[in-house]
Amino acid sequence: MPRTANANLYAILAAGFPADRSACAIEAVDGEGGSLYYTWGDIDRASARLANLLASLGLAAGARVAVQVEKSPEALLLYLATLRAGYVYLPLNTAYQAGELDYFIGNATPGLVVCSPAAHAWVEPIARQHKVRHVLTLGEQRQGSLLAGAAAHSDDFSTVRRRAGDLAAILYTSGTTGRSKGAMLSHGNLSSNALTLHQYWRWRRGDVLLHALPIFHVHGLFVASHGALLSGSKMIWMNRFDPATVVRHLPRATVFMGVPTMYVRLLDHAAFDAGCASNMRLFISGSAPLLPDTFKQFEARIGQRILERYGMSETAMLTSNSYDGNRVAGTVGLPLPGVSVRVVGESGQPCGADEIGGIEVSGPNVFGGYWKMPEKTREEFTADGWFRTGDVGKWDANGYLSIVGRSKDLIISGGYNVYPKEIESYLDEMPGVFESAVIGVAHRDFGEAVTAVVVAQPGVTLDESALIAELKGRIAAFKVPKRIHVVTELPRNQMGKVQKNLLRERFGA
Repeated sequence: MPRTANANLYAILAAGFPADRSACAIEAVDGEGGSLYYTWGDIDRASARLANLLASLGLAAGARVAVQVEKSPEALLLYLATLRAGYVYLPLNTAYQAGELDYFIGNATPGLVVCSPAAHAWVEPIARQHKVRHVLTLGEQRQGSLLAGAAAHSDDFSTVRRRAGDLAAILYTSGTTGRSKGAMLSHGNLSSNALTLHQYWRWRRGDVLLHALPIFHVHGLFVASHGALLSGSKMIWMNRFDPATVVRHLPRATVFMGVPTMYVRLLDHAAFDAGCASNMRLFISGSAPLLPDTFKQFEARIGQRILERYGMSETAMLTSNSYDGNRVAGTVGLPLPGVSVRVVGESGQPCGADEIGGIEVSGPNVFGGYWKMPEKTREEFTADGWFRTGDVGKWDANGYLSIVGRSKDLIISGGYNVYPKEIESYLDEMPGVFESAVIGVAHRDFGEAVTAVVVAQPGVTLDESALIAELKGRIAAFKVPKRIHVVTELPRNQMGKVQKNLLRERFGA
């Protein structure tokens, strides 16, 4: 890219839009068989109106736009408009509750918060408490003050010039201490990854992406959406995953991306067969480990192998199984072009084949650091500039990477990241709870199920259902333990550390 070119991610994505702006870009479908159509011209004009609205609010340079709304085409347009206007997009999981939102807004200090109309009554007081000047609403049925305000603005907007190193988005990823960290991703981080995947996965004009993922994390917002936009490919847009709706529209699609839970549920659907997938060229899985059994069942049913890849909020995609070559069950493939990956042992030396060590990465896709956490940023990077992912893995003899564990004790349930320490902090505050330990146990549908083990204070009887009900009112549903077991004591080693491996063995069934 010439030095004088605009490195704004929107400008790079828009360069891939087809010349025929009247062609369909997004077909939003519902479970009843209805569709709503958006052309490429609609994307350009609507994002321009929204960008003009953002520019009219008098936000400071580099202002964060925090967004917690249900999935809709308009939510994607708001993301594109934020890029166009030169601001920083901050997506928030729709399951987050008031206590969690209070932390994110207080930490990120956004200039604008956009929430669903139904949540406005409790989100606005939180925003005002943190001196956020603007709170707007956006509903999945195109209602709310955001679109009403944008309607008064021009549909012409000159995309703000940005350098590759300028901040484009902040993605919060939970920390083992319970404090979430905001990973700062630049226009260059995201565009480099989008351009690499465009080539590696053979995106082409005429592809049709069946988009069934949420758009508040890397997989749905960046990997899927960027891929389709950059190649000028139509998206069949589902506001939420439903196996029957996927099966209905899959014959018109060529690309599908999902988390392992989605593939398990598709395999459970009687109508999901090779016939409905006859037009498909690529099934991609990520955000959580894909069980080899699911991989094998899928190949037997559909006649294609799922392509599994590996990425993080801090880096977007890092490795991928081969598009043209072999796709190996239980592995996440090879390093992507331009991305360097190494597996390092405790001695600091690179590991050989089948030797387990910590995974470290470098490349143009790797984030610049954590928002307002310079010390944490320094801790996570090596002296020679490689990012310590916190994952543990190994190479096989063919150079394919396998993830064998997570040094940060991360649980991935249904594609969502859950950190035990955060859940433990909520449990330990509850009346009658002396201490707790949270683990992940194998689960066919979710990959891992969040499970808690608690010790009661002397003389107290704890009720599992009451504890779960209390948690449901305080944290996102995907973080709430599926089971809470009450024990007399937690197993510990000589150093006093809870031996979670013994808990997994005991309660894994």
